[in-house]
Amino acid sequence: MTWIDSIILGVIEGITEFLPISSTGHLILASTLLGLETTPFLTSFQIAIQLGAIAAVVLLYWKSFLDFPFLTKLFVAFLPTGLVGFLVYPYVKGYLLGNPMVVVVSLFVGGVILIIFELIHKEKPESLEGVKQITYAQALLVGCFQSIAIIPGVSRSAATIIGGLIAGMRRVTIVEFSFLLAVPTMVAATGYDLLKSGASFSFDDIGLLALGFVTAFIVAVFSMRFLIAIVKRYTFIPFGIYRIVLAILFFFIILY
Repeated sequence: MTWIDSIILGVIEGITEFLPISSTGHLILASTLLGLETTPFLTSFQIAIQLGAIAAVVLLYWKSFLDFPFLTKLFVAFLPTGLVGFLVYPYVKGYLLGNPMVVVVSLFVGGVILIIFELIHKEKPESLEGVKQITYAQALLVGCFQSIAIIPGVSRSAATIIGGLIAGMRRVTIVEFSFLLAVPTMVAATGYDLLKSGASFSFDDIGLLALGFVTAFIVAVFSMRFLIAIVKRYTFIPFGIYRIVLAILFFFIILY
């Protein structure tokens, strides 16, 4: 991996982390296009770089992390993913991360589900508005949906958004809650991976990771604002179409 590769992947991560199109999937597909060898460092990079985008959430929503009652709900939402991630981490890193076919299938199926869900889902007038009004039951349901996103290509954002809409939240509410839930989720995922693999990183590896982190952070600040503006006006159907088109393109261009 070169410095240019790190910047490219950082930009991709910053743009895609909070959109329902799978940042991990895009990183895997982009790494394949760039001709990067699937090494333990690359898979760790694809996990850890997401923390750069997550840092943008802390910058923009820092007041929410000072509200203890809300933090307890965030912790409840994190529990399913934390448990699933702990149990299957070796399998995910060893067999799923770095596998373009898994990403292509997940992108395609997820895109179809997103479109169908939007066509049948109707937001009710009494839908919950405001992240601090979320109940523990709703938080747990969203967390269960998020745990599905441990499969590359599913999209943590898409899974939590669908879960939140099913739980009766308004679009802007679940999108903001998805932002906030990403913080403990990615801190735990990155911390666990670095604990397992960090000692093997060289000085150059650390530099590449730092560059990707900073790039993802800067880009993510703008992409978060973009998503909030989009959900106030449109459905997620365009993202579903994008997922399907991207999956088909990569199936023929990269895999065959």
